[in-house]
Amino acid sequence: MIVGYIEDRSVPVVLAMNGWEDGHPAWWLNLEAHPDAVIHLRGSSERPVRARPAEGEERDRLWQRWSEIDEGLDAYADSRSVDTPVILFEPRDAATDATI
Repeated sequence: MIVGYIEDRSVPVVLAMNGWEDGHPAWWLNLEAHPDAVIHLRGSSERPVRARPAEGEERDRLWQRWSEIDEGLDAYADSRSVDTPVILFEPRDAATDATI
């Protein structure tokens, strides 16, 4: 699956939108239940990550960065009946991975 992203302090950040449809995409619902994943970004090797939604001021700051890239983002988001999750893919700690 291809998902657009921005980086925040080298952490990939995506918006969990279901195309032009309402509701959350299945990939986010799956990550919400099982947040450990592996991502592959262009020009780099696979990365083990843990997905988590941004909240509060962090979400506001990252949403603002996205809206600077996509000027129609706020209008689109306002037409949806659910808030759009802003998802961070943080590196998994090798020590934590050993216990999974």
